Amino acid sequence: MATPLDSGDEHVIFRQYLDAVGLQGLASAEAAGLHTSEWYALSLITLEDGLTSGELATRTGLTTGATTRLIDRLERAGYARRTADPKDRRRVIVEPIPNAFARIEEVVGPARRHIAEVLARYTPEQRHLLFDYFQHAAPAFRAATEEIRKAMAPRRRRAAQDPDGD
Repeated sequence: MATPLDSGDEHVIFRQYLDAVGLQGLASAEAAGLHTSEWYALSLITLEDGLTSGELATRTGLTTGATTRLIDRLERAGYARRTADPKDRRRVIVEPIPNAFARIEEVVGPARRHIAEVLARYTPEQRHLLFDYFQHAAPAFRAATEEIRKAMAPRRRRAAQDPDGD
């Protein structure tokens, strides 16, 4: 039987978990030949089966110019394409290129295999609890990200107005 953890142990374990997830994401992006922002954008585009460039900018926290350059890089790498929105021909949808995902599946294969081994240790009820946590933690992390971005916005504006720090 496992010994109970104190709150200090829980904090350390959780930080180690978050660091490991972050490092795995960095390694996956690098293995796919992508920058981490491109990796994240590609994940968003794939999960939503396409986003407008404005939606992608909002979700990634990038400026519209930076988002345009990011989309250009994803197109050059063969992961995404721009298509006209069938509902409004003035808008562009960025959508994933399905046959390009064999490389992504190859990259994420080790993580999926190792996590499947971890999840196999748990009963269906315990897995249900874990996925309930994931379902609620993801929006909490996104909310925290937005709080950080809002707090950083005044600093970014000042830096843009005075790039030399004068």
